Amino acid sequence: MRDGVADDDQVTRWAKEAGRGDPQAATAFIRALQDQVWRFLSHLAGPGEADDLTQETFLRAFRNLPGFAGRSSARTWVFTIARRVAVDHVRTAVARPRIASVPDWQTAAESAGAIAAGADEGVTLHQLIAGLTRERREAFVATHVLGLSYAEAADVCQCPIGTIRSRVARAREDLVAAWQAEGDQSRTRRTS
Repeated sequence: MRDGVADDDQVTRWAKEAGRGDPQAATAFIRALQDQVWRFLSHLAGPGEADDLTQETFLRAFRNLPGFAGRSSARTWVFTIARRVAVDHVRTAVARPRIASVPDWQTAAESAGAIAAGADEGVTLHQLIAGLTRERREAFVATHVLGLSYAEAADVCQCPIGTIRSRVARAREDLVAAWQAEGDQSRTRRTS
């Protein structure tokens, strides 16, 4: 373990032992990855959905643990499952009929202004990350929030490592531009 985080080899051992029916290994496996999976999913689908999607991720993982071959680390394998869970969630949400409602635009605008004026940098950064395209957000969160290597992120996102590098670079550019635009808007609101 380093800094309270189990290393990939240990997590993979726990996964294999859990796949053979060891309940202590199953508990250790979940504890080692749960927070990281939740953070990943909160960036992909939103914090309000992350609890349910994290649970679904581990349900799918445990159904498939007996067949886990260990060709990649268990951490990478679980993030791949989490990504699929998030994609399935978005597909379901898009296909679901929506109920039309008439919003109170004045209240919504005032609320948005109050939130933006009082938001801390962490909330603003989370919003900026949420504004990235899905592919760039996945690559950025995997590498910069979760700390996966580019090779691990490529496995999770199921694309070549060069594509991950490109997506991360473009995500950084997008975030810098959005952060600067956010700063310009904040200065404009203060001087108005």
